[in-house]
Amino acid sequence: MISLPEDVSTTDARRRPIVTTVSQQPDLFRSFWIAGYESSTHINPQGVRLDMIAAVEHDTRVFEDYQLLKQFGIRTARDGVRWNLIDRGGRYDFSSFKPMLDASLTAGIQVIWDLCHYGWPDDVDLLSPQFVDRFAKYSAAVAHVVREHTEEIPFYSPINEMNFMVWGIGAGLLFPFLRGRDTEIKQQLVRASIACCEAVWSVDSRARFTYPEPIIHVLPPRSKPELASSAEQYRQSQFEAWDMIAGYADPELGGNPRYLDILGANFYHSNQWEIEGAGRLRWEDEPRDDRWRPLHQMLGEIWIRYGRPLYLAETSHFGSGRAQWIREIGEEVCNAWRAGTPLAGVCLYPILDRYDWCDSEHWHNSGLWDLVVEGEQRLNRIANSEYSTALVETQERVAKCFPAA
Repeated sequence: MISLPEDVSTTDARRRPIVTTVSQQPDLFRSFWIAGYESSTHINPQGVRLDMIAAVEHDTRVFEDYQLLKQFGIRTARDGVRWNLIDRGGRYDFSSFKPMLDASLTAGIQVIWDLCHYGWPDDVDLLSPQFVDRFAKYSAAVAHVVREHTEEIPFYSPINEMNFMVWGIGAGLLFPFLRGRDTEIKQQLVRASIACCEAVWSVDSRARFTYPEPIIHVLPPRSKPELASSAEQYRQSQFEAWDMIAGYADPELGGNPRYLDILGANFYHSNQWEIEGAGRLRWEDEPRDDRWRPLHQMLGEIWIRYGRPLYLAETSHFGSGRAQWIREIGEEVCNAWRAGTPLAGVCLYPILDRYDWCDSEHWHNSGLWDLVVEGEQRLNRIANSEYSTALVETQERVAKCFPAA
């Protein structure tokens, strides 16, 4: 029996019983620690099509990048398949993907492949029926290539961060910059994700699917308690995409619990804030805001609500805060396990530093490896010493509290 973590409502736990067949051992992936490569390919507000894989030379140095992971015991990664480069009007060119797949197999790295990381081909209209059809056919084509090259069970993320993607489109951050159509867009993304699952399973019935989504905590300002209901409504919105995929909401979309395979929780320092207030709860302050919700409680709520395999699909900090952040993440992993939440992995995202989507001169300093220009504009991978030391210490700490079989 799994006990309820602190301050978790039992409402959804009663409506959606825990799936008792799910293993409570965090052994879902080849390694508990996972590397995440920034894979965005959307069009930014300046009208520029991004390719963050190429921007950090990961496309041409992918084998080297995968080999680097082994020094930290990382044997699983999240990486991207670039739909806009592969799908040429319904005909497929896999020259951008096959070297990455080959590198993963040669290096012995298990990859969770993102099939749509915010971007799609120029000739596809997001809100047209063609979007769903093209995505399904492209997903099946990717699955064919993977199946031809390996007998290992494949892992895919159909559409990365549907909830955030909808927000970004409405906020003018992501193409096609549509305001006031959030529900329509989210429903379309869910249709496409479901179609993707069916198309991939038609090729390889063993395929597993993960659904990374930001997890959030939203509060009213201390001076405006009357906004508590609005804040809670906003907080509950983090579950919308998962609920639709499972058929718990908007069942006309075709959702079913069988599609909701593996949940990915994305968590950063800015994921907790006041509604109509002063902004985010400041993680870095000492003492910290007493309303900050510990990560293990947020993860516990997801486990109670869905009872599906769960991993931390993205987490990191930037600058000098990277070391402190990963140490706290390690403690929260242990706290989650103690509370009965079977967390299956932690993905360090991004594993390589990245520049800002809207400013290629602004680097986030958030990777395990910093990127330093040397020679003919080659981006050398330099492991950040503070982050590296903290990660190794955290890995050792987490290994000691790993649940016993």
